[in-house]
Amino acid sequence: MGIRMPNLPSRFSFSFHHHHHYSLLFPSTFILPKTTTTSSSKKPSTLTMSFSSSSSSPSPSPSISNPKEDSDQHRQLLTQVLKYHNQTKHSFTNYARGPHGLDWANQPNPFRRFDSAPLLPLIHLPTHDQNPSTHEDNPPPLYSSLFCSLPSPKPISISTISQLFYDSLALSAWKTTGFSTWSLRVNPSSGNLHPTESYIIAPPIDSLSNSPFVAHYAPKEHSLELRATIPSGFFHKFFPEGSFLIGFSSIFWREAWKYGERAFRYCNHDVGHAIAAVSMAAAGLGWDVKILEGLGYKDLEKLMGLHKYPEFRIPSRAVKGKFPDIEFEHPDCVLVVFPNGVGEFDVNYEKLSSAISEFSELEWKGKPNSLSKEHVCWDIIYRTAEAAKKPLTIRNKFEIDTFGSSKLFSEGSYKGFTVREVVRKRRSAVDMDGVHVMERETFYQMLLHCLPSGCGNGEKQGRQLALPFRVLLWDAEVHAVLFVHRVAGLSKGLYFLVRNEDHFDDLKRATNSDFKWEKPEGCPDDLPLYELARGDCQKLAKRISCHQDIAGDGCFSLGMVAHFEPTLRDKSAWMYPRLFWETGVLGQVLYLEAHAVGISATGIGCYFDDAVHELLGLKGSNYQSLYHFTVGGPVLDKRIMSLPAYPGPGVDA
Repeated sequence: MGIRMPNLPSRFSFSFHHHHHYSLLFPSTFILPKTTTTSSSKKPSTLTMSFSSSSSSPSPSPSISNPKEDSDQHRQLLTQVLKYHNQTKHSFTNYARGPHGLDWANQPNPFRRFDSAPLLPLIHLPTHDQNPSTHEDNPPPLYSSLFCSLPSPKPISISTISQLFYDSLALSAWKTTGFSTWSLRVNPSSGNLHPTESYIIAPPIDSLSNSPFVAHYAPKEHSLELRATIPSGFFHKFFPEGSFLIGFSSIFWREAWKYGERAFRYCNHDVGHAIAAVSMAAAGLGWDVKILEGLGYKDLEKLMGLHKYPEFRIPSRAVKGKFPDIEFEHPDCVLVVFPNGVGEFDVNYEKLSSAISEFSELEWKGKPNSLSKEHVCWDIIYRTAEAAKKPLTIRNKFEIDTFGSSKLFSEGSYKGFTVREVVRKRRSAVDMDGVHVMERETFYQMLLHCLPSGCGNGEKQGRQLALPFRVLLWDAEVHAVLFVHRVAGLSKGLYFLVRNEDHFDDLKRATNSDFKWEKPEGCPDDLPLYELARGDCQKLAKRISCHQDIAGDGCFSLGMVAHFEPTLRDKSAWMYPRLFWETGVLGQVLYLEAHAVGISATGIGCYFDDAVHELLGLKGSNYQSLYHFTVGGPVLDKRIMSLPAYPGPGVDA
């Protein structure tokens, strides 16, 4: 069976990329899509705003006693999230609402700083392990070895904490061309805008702090900004020896400045990338990582000191003006990092939440810097963030599952890089060369590392046991539809990677009945990859990814298809951002795998949502495509010069 194209208008041209790589520094060559105008996107020219009462968005309450109220509220929150998702789809005829051009004067500062908070410098490390013989007793682990097992854990020290940040959230380089200079980071971000902020909550660490503390990570300085010291018994009471916490928050405005209403999606992709970046760097130190999923929004806010921001009151429509409060940080999640092999431990969320509630009484140091003079508020982002706030769930059981190891199928595919070499050289390709052909064994090996449960261990795919997916505490909800363009020994065409085998029958029923669902030649037994249809799908991949060549010029591209509405109905509206986190974690693995085998990759956020669904024959919202990706041989731009990450060129980017 050939691949049938969805009905695409014959004349539709569009020049706009949404990739992680965009430096935002070429206004002359950057064309934005025309967004549809509705009455609410005509922005008033004055700086006044009309506020609706802040109660207009239902906010989850941590303890609801009336089941009827509970289900009504659940429905209300779900309605808001589904409304957002449908309203922010791109289609061949309409793009989600966004700015009509880039307001360069108000480009947000990518670096949040807390003025007057004490700065605690971290140690700068060599970018590469130049001389492995200096590590004879304890060589740094190879990237590919981490998927098999974690090394023995290192103690917490200024050196290991420095390494964790250096290999996950620090700057990786500066780029310069003409009069423009900008920084890149180890963790990728849509449009290189970096809405994600990170925090560490840790016991006393020699040469950093004599007391347990909360600090904000400042990537440009590779330093910690001390926000508060916390009560001395906190860690001992709740976590095993050698544990600490990493928290993430998002500044929606940074992403919305460029992408308008679709920005909430991209912020959550970035949270997923950051979660995976920390998990991989921690693994290199012998540390395991789990999300503290039982904590609620209010707990996270107090834990990171984000309750200090004034409450942002959501306007009744999209408006432009000066709203400094829009630069607040929305708390996303907190991870517990602990020594691998520590055994079982339980987290009592009720007592933990009660201990965190006292953090609001601490003395919080530092005042957040301002990021832009003027702003545009896309109100639906804030209403949706409100609806997706997670309450405290004290019945959440904290479990440490056994490590789901992945056997190496094609060890020769990897270039013998250490973890640091892979994570710090990760870049987002601007263009693919349209030439590079990937070996079939390499393709299968990359996909084996995309499986949530590991492989070769007899485990059916579904539970998230493998690195880095084990950080997430829910079963895998995200699959991948693959457009294979240039893989030696594999027919061009459409393929499907089933990442939760409990969904297999449902997926088969829900998709086009002509699809073959056959295992391709040479495919490992424990890789649930299926050929759906043969045919050259380069043009198709480009067209559904907003006409971007990069989607067809690599070895393969893919759409991440999530088990969507049933998951939200079954759990709650707060699963909405988490589905995007899961796609970000998967995207991070694809980035690292591509670099580990010597090529490159790029995340694609701009695609025509329903065209993807139509191509697969999917109807309704049971499955939705949430993120696209492309992997291949990159084209390097010779006009752009690279400079080292630190000390940097001494300018803000």
